[in-house]
Amino acid sequence: MFSFLSNACPARLPARAASLCLLLSLLAWSTSGLAAPAALSLEEAVRMAVERAPMLDARRAQVDAARQEFQRAGALPDPMLMVGIDNLPVTGPDAFDPSADFMTMKRIGIRQEVPAGAKREARRDLAARTVDERQARARAERLEIRRSTAEAWIALWTAERKLDEVTALREQAELASDLARARVAGGSELAVDALAAKAAVLELVNRIEAARAEVEAAQIGLARWIGAPALHVTADMPDFSELPVQKTRLLSAVDKVGPLLAAEAQVETAAAAIDLAQAEKRPDWSVAASYGQRSDGRDDMFMLEFGVELPLFTANRQDRGIAARRAEYDAALAVREDARREQAARIRVDLAQWEALKRQVARDRYALLPLAGDRSATALAAYRAGAPIRPWLDARSDELKLVIEHTQRLEALGRSWAALAYLLAEEPQP
Repeated sequence: MFSFLSNACPARLPARAASLCLLLSLLAWSTSGLAAPAALSLEEAVRMAVERAPMLDARRAQVDAARQEFQRAGALPDPMLMVGIDNLPVTGPDAFDPSADFMTMKRIGIRQEVPAGAKREARRDLAARTVDERQARARAERLEIRRSTAEAWIALWTAERKLDEVTALREQAELASDLARARVAGGSELAVDALAAKAAVLELVNRIEAARAEVEAAQIGLARWIGAPALHVTADMPDFSELPVQKTRLLSAVDKVGPLLAAEAQVETAAAAIDLAQAEKRPDWSVAASYGQRSDGRDDMFMLEFGVELPLFTANRQDRGIAARRAEYDAALAVREDARREQAARIRVDLAQWEALKRQVARDRYALLPLAGDRSATALAAYRAGAPIRPWLDARSDELKLVIEHTQRLEALGRSWAALAYLLAEEPQP
């Protein structure tokens, strides 16, 4: 910075001139950082959305909660402190007198419930599957955010292209309108032709205003994902003709697409729930120890007790739980299979639409749009040479319609590309 200031101001100047030069240099340096923000690329928009997405923060918190539950899954229950009094008379002249009967004693002890080892292991496994399921949902959410952000960026990009291309037609329309007014003033043309040319300009102005509104709406839509205002995006068209993953890979790895990640994890969770239900048949046991104190110098007592659960009625308890978990597992399998079929069909449809839209966009760019432009220019040249205005009006109307349809096809191509490009979860996500 100091070298910049020294180069900007000559060394030998009067004091006031030198001060003024220094002030201007500082102002120029300070405003250099206020230049217009760089245009936002598709990759940058997707990266910003992933970094700033609140839903990904929520998913990460859910994964962390599941991990905390896994750490405590299968742990022993807390021990139980026992305090009481045994053999206390409650009738007769010695009622509620703890020293009246030699059998009465005050007791304190502790009891520990010990679930079966198979149950504890099954609970840990179920908690681990829950962690996997929430991680799968986080990966699916990340893919969905990337796809939605790409679609929002594409919507803004095509809206800006539409605004530019529609605005570019205004100069020709105004030229024709001015020419029509001049001919009417010279008496060589009817006023109705001038009015038609003016109406064409006004119609184009309406189209431009509508295109500006679409740009503003698309800016708001993209800001929703990246968490900041998006003024404009890069002008260069992304390469929508190539996918980042091969088509054969998309069709062969259907189980790894975003919408199927959670369904796959739910099957594993349902299987772990069956193991836990089966482990419920294993009996729990418990151990208790207590110390009893008696009055009047009598001997104190110690008690040690073991207990074992008796699963005698498994037909109406544990077996029904196992049957319920098996039914839920079958349901998870059916849901996964239905989702697999749906995604496989959707991938094939999206691929077919993507291929068709590529051909249509190329045909627009290299054939239809140049032809429409040449037709309008030729009709305008003929009108300037004295031909009627109607051929130009028809050519301009057709060109405007084709420009709008072309931008719509561009957006559809981008959306179909994004639906395929951000579909497969290739990398593990936190």
